[in-house]
Amino acid sequence: MDGKCYRFILFDLDDTLYPRQAGLMARVHELMDEWMASRLGIGREEATRLRARLYREYGTTMAGLLRERQIDANDFLHYVHDFEPSAFLSPNPRLREALMRIPLRRVIFTNATREHAQRVLNALGIASLFEHIIDVVDTGYVSKPSALAYARAMELLEADPEECIFVEDSLRNLIPAKEMGMFTILVGDQPGDVADCHVRDVVQVADVVDRLLRTKMRDE
Repeated sequence: MDGKCYRFILFDLDDTLYPRQAGLMARVHELMDEWMASRLGIGREEATRLRARLYREYGTTMAGLLRERQIDANDFLHYVHDFEPSAFLSPNPRLREALMRIPLRRVIFTNATREHAQRVLNALGIASLFEHIIDVVDTGYVSKPSALAYARAMELLEADPEECIFVEDSLRNLIPAKEMGMFTILVGDQPGDVADCHVRDVVQVADVVDRLLRTKMRDE
């Protein structure tokens, strides 16, 4: 272990702070397909195929649309997040308690908008527990897993990667964080050996952080 202490814990938002089965991201995907069908003048089936290809090739659908179609990013972001997350989510006291146990500065790092993140956090009853929301606008419309997005997040926090723990449901989004030096935690049912640690439920992150900090103190 090096001499740096952990200062920040960065959480991805969607499908990380709540389970994928909640269906919220399925709604976002429906709205993406609607937007592409309307703005690009294509059928819904073609829009669905385009969304999947752009996600696969560019990391996010919006990144691909910016590269290939030069879209209005703000129009896209507003459209696909124009719904109330409380239709899919409810307050989670277990998550709130777990987050309160983590003695680090808590940050949201999302490819969505600040407004969407705030609504999600409000729906989960945990908005007051986060010091910062770093959204895709803050990163100059550059999305995870682009290394530029992570570098921008570090600049905004005035932090070194070694001072950060990153919690994500996406294996692909964990790779750049780990390469930069962050301690990485994968959340969800998917297997993978990319992350430093894997938990099934986000509430288990508090136990991981507790063990990590205890080990760090002992090694020092």
